[in-house]
Amino acid sequence: MTTPSPTADTGAELLPIATPARTRAALRTLIRPDRGLALTGIGILVAATAVGLLVQPLLGRIVDIVADGRPAGDLTLPVVLLVAVAVVQGLTTTLGLTRIARLGETVLARLRERFVERALNLPADRLERAGAGDLTARVTGDVARVAEAVRSALPEMARSVLAILLTLGALALLDVRFLLAALLAVPVQLLTARWYVRRALTLYADQRVANGAQQQQLLETIGGAVTVRGHRLEEQHTERSAGRSRKAVDLTMRSVNLVLGFYGRLHIAEYIGLAAVLIAGFWLVRDGAVSIGTATAAALYFHSLFGPVNAALVLLDDAQSAAAGLARLVGVTDLAEQPEATAGPGEKHVPGEKHVPLKKDLPHQRAAPEVAAAVTVHAVSHAYGPGRPVLHEVSLTLEPGEHVALVGTSGAGKSTLARIVAGVQEPTSGTVTAPAGTGSAAAGADEHPVVLVTQEVHVFTGTLAEDLRLARPDATDADLRTALSTVQALEWAEALPDGLATVVGEGGHRLDPARAQQLALARLVLADPALAVLDEATAEAGSAGARVLERSAEAALAGRTALVVAHRLTQAVAADRVVVLEAGRVVESGPHDELRDADGPYAALWRAWSGSRTTAPHP
Repeated sequence: MTTPSPTADTGAELLPIATPARTRAALRTLIRPDRGLALTGIGILVAATAVGLLVQPLLGRIVDIVADGRPAGDLTLPVVLLVAVAVVQGLTTTLGLTRIARLGETVLARLRERFVERALNLPADRLERAGAGDLTARVTGDVARVAEAVRSALPEMARSVLAILLTLGALALLDVRFLLAALLAVPVQLLTARWYVRRALTLYADQRVANGAQQQQLLETIGGAVTVRGHRLEEQHTERSAGRSRKAVDLTMRSVNLVLGFYGRLHIAEYIGLAAVLIAGFWLVRDGAVSIGTATAAALYFHSLFGPVNAALVLLDDAQSAAAGLARLVGVTDLAEQPEATAGPGEKHVPGEKHVPLKKDLPHQRAAPEVAAAVTVHAVSHAYGPGRPVLHEVSLTLEPGEHVALVGTSGAGKSTLARIVAGVQEPTSGTVTAPAGTGSAAAGADEHPVVLVTQEVHVFTGTLAEDLRLARPDATDADLRTALSTVQALEWAEALPDGLATVVGEGGHRLDPARAQQLALARLVLADPALAVLDEATAEAGSAGARVLERSAEAALAGRTALVVAHRLTQAVAADRVVVLEAGRVVESGPHDELRDADGPYAALWRAWSGSRTTAPHP
């Protein structure tokens, strides 16, 4: 289960946070594959701690030898045993902590992989409602908190708890009255832990939300810097950023004060316990119930508890912080794991409908498919929130191999419909269906039923060849060159300093927007989908590279069904059919020539677009 999505002061509907019970269940699931490693590590640590408990009795033995005035030679055996204990404890502790650390790193890696996998599958509109800051805070700050806890807190906590339990047992073996005296510190420690835990979990969760809101504001301000300056909104955005930063700082200071109060209460418990053990030792030695060495061992045992008890309780700070972070991570994985209904062939999921991925069975050199239709959109509606409808019962059919251009004014719903057809976003109602039996990619290739290319193209860090192989990992260099040649990018790719081995992306060779878009189109060719969706994929090139990119896109789409959100109406001219959206509804559909001469909405768009150019492009 997850708690309802909190709302930051940005007004965003934040991603949900898992309940404590669900978080514990998720943690057990993560550890389950490595139960053997966990049990072995804990077993070795138990042995190491048990060996270490021999130190205090040996020191007590030395005290008794000195107190009784025995010969110095009698000290040899206890001293040799102390050295042996130190060596054995050091070796076993190292081995045990190594195994616990390996367990922690394995679980952490599994958590990261699951989080990234689930986050990538979240519905686009859900992420938009949450804002980039919330997800960024989780994937950075929360993962870092959990990682820190796994690497340091988990091994130390395991070791501390074992030391506490075994030391208390050793005190009881010396004399149960020493144990009773030591336990006088426990009520103070338990009250301290309860006081801290009740305040920490809520405080750290609020800190995460505040940090997410702060990051969201910074992303919006920096990302929209040009607009902010253009509208002279610098002061307002600076104040908003400062306000959210003040809130984050205030919560941080509250957490610092909480930790200081926590430490102060722990010191009081230490003084109470140590005083009780020393007083008990005094009375027992005076009555002849124990020797001075035994009383010394008991005091040393309790003193040795300072470290592990304080560590265990102090680690509650890390544990609470990590638990808050883990709950936020599990909240995302649970959100993405919502059960989907079983599906009929070729249907995509919408509320109340069945789901199975679109399929394809078209080779790289495509023949005309023998199926009734490539994609059917039936009565699809979508809203980004109550009272914010974007699409109204849109119905549309794309025939096999047909290229359909989607046009309309800004805000008509073109990109929303394109993302729904591509399967990136789910509609509020309606169905998107592909015919069954349009099967698999070329032999050995991954199945890519549909590929969406937008104007926001990311160039991944790595070599150009690695970037291309993201679409088809088994592609040969010849395949890569063929794909680049198809989109007219081979010449500049081979002219790079190291050709296909040139490092691109962050810190590498910079690709301009037109070349980055050609790279994306080359990946589309390598993926070889049955259906390609282009959402203004040539918009970032500017007028100089627009025609080059349009030719690249036309070549990449050859032989496959395509839905193109047209940024320039030259793309509509080249399409088999033009579909006009207006206020979320299909108002016209037909070939370019027919719609241009019909004097309807498309004709008005065409006149406005072509009239803004010196020479209108010829169909």
